[in-house]
Amino acid sequence: MSEPTHIDLLAESNEFRRPRLIRFSDCDPAGIVFYPQYFVMLNGLVEDWVNEGLGLSYHGLVAQRRIGLPTVKLEADFRAVSRMGDQVMLGLTVERLGSRSMALLVRCFDAAAGELRMQVKQVLVTTSLETHRAVEIPPDMRAAIVRNAPTLG
Repeated sequence: MSEPTHIDLLAESNEFRRPRLIRFSDCDPAGIVFYPQYFVMLNGLVEDWVNEGLGLSYHGLVAQRRIGLPTVKLEADFRAVSRMGDQVMLGLTVERLGSRSMALLVRCFDAAAGELRMQVKQVLVTTSLETHRAVEIPPDMRAAIVRNAPTLG
C-alpha cells in the first residue's frame, strides 16, 4: 500500500496547522526549498504548537523551567518541490505520547490542493537543560496534549 500524496483539507483531525509562505530565503539557486530549510520551518511549527496549540509558553518551558525538547529521531520523506511564493500549510500531529518522549508526524502540503510536499516522523524527548537527561513530560504539557488528542490519554 502506498503512502498518500494528498491531504484531505476538510477532514476533522487533531492536526495543528499553520499557513506558511515559501520565501526567497528558503530556496536554493534552483528556486526550490533547500531541504534543511524545511527543518527550520518545522522547528518553528513545534514552537507555535507549544505556544498556541497547547497554550503553554515555549520560552517559559525552555528559559524559565529549563525543559528542552530535543529531537532524537528524524525520518524525512520529500514528495514534491515547493517554490518561492508557494503558500503551504504546515501540520503537526502527535502520534504517540510516552512518559518522556512523543512521536510527531509533521507535514508540509499545498494549502489549496492538499498535495503533500514533505513529511517528517520526529521523536522529541523532554530533557532537563541542567543535566541534559530525559525527564517526565511536564503534567501541564501532557494534559494539554491529551486535551487536543484524547486517544493518547
